[in-house]
Amino acid sequence: MAQPDSLPVVRSVTALRETVSGWRRHGLTVGFVPTMGALHEGHLTLVREAGQRSDRVVASVFVNPTQFAVHEDLGAYPRQEARDAELLAGAGCNLLFAPSVDEMYPAGTTTTISVAGPAEGLEGDFRPQMFGGVALVVAKLLNQVQADVAVFGEKDWQQLMVVRRLVRDLDIPTEVIGSPTMRDGHGLALSSRNAYLSEAELGIARRLNGVLATAALEATARRPLAAVERDAHATLLKVGFERIDYVAVRRSDDLTPFRNGVMDAPARILAAAWLGRTRLIDNMAVAAPA
Repeated sequence: MAQPDSLPVVRSVTALRETVSGWRRHGLTVGFVPTMGALHEGHLTLVREAGQRSDRVVASVFVNPTQFAVHEDLGAYPRQEARDAELLAGAGCNLLFAPSVDEMYPAGTTTTISVAGPAEGLEGDFRPQMFGGVALVVAKLLNQVQADVAVFGEKDWQQLMVVRRLVRDLDIPTEVIGSPTMRDGHGLALSSRNAYLSEAELGIARRLNGVLATAALEATARRPLAAVERDAHATLLKVGFERIDYVAVRRSDDLTPFRNGVMDAPARILAAAWLGRTRLIDNMAVAAPA
């Protein structure tokens, strides 16, 4: 796929659809990667994956207000559109959609989306507003772009499950692809919010992946999951995390708990923990017991 020297940017749904319609008239397929900007290598991996699966790639940069609570970091969320556009161009993106809040949510907008199933528990307990906001903006973006495939990162595993259910339930004709989590050399999942961490906090954050890996091995060995989760929670506090929202082992396909308290199918272990003002999330696959 050709890489543009200067990435075209559109800010209206009308201009977006005109460009995509032109590609369609030439028989080209379209991939899509939605982001909130402040891009890193993890995002660019999604763009490259979309490029492998389609002829043209659209990426969006939009910090979505409907998924933030009033006390969360909407205003402080890093914004660097010029740098993002440069990175996207280098990764093979063909078009950047960077709408304003007014473009996405015009005056008088009243429609909301209520989600359940994989949205319940975990992030749904600690950020109850988030998945309704995610579902609304993703539904709008998928309708606006009308892509053949859309690529989401597996770091936000619960969000990926919510999006897949949304697409299925609303008959949205876009294939949703999950791309494996990108990590730094110490195993820390790449995240735009890592920029908030001090050097000392960064050292602690890099312990999260190892704690989850140990817990995953214990779960695969059919240790009672309540004990696995309890010990991982305690270890995270011991290594320096200040507060743990959750550590949980869930069925990987629908995020429901294991009814008998031990693993009997493939799983995911998921965690959310705080360092200062930074909330980190991570997850990893847990192999089914032999």
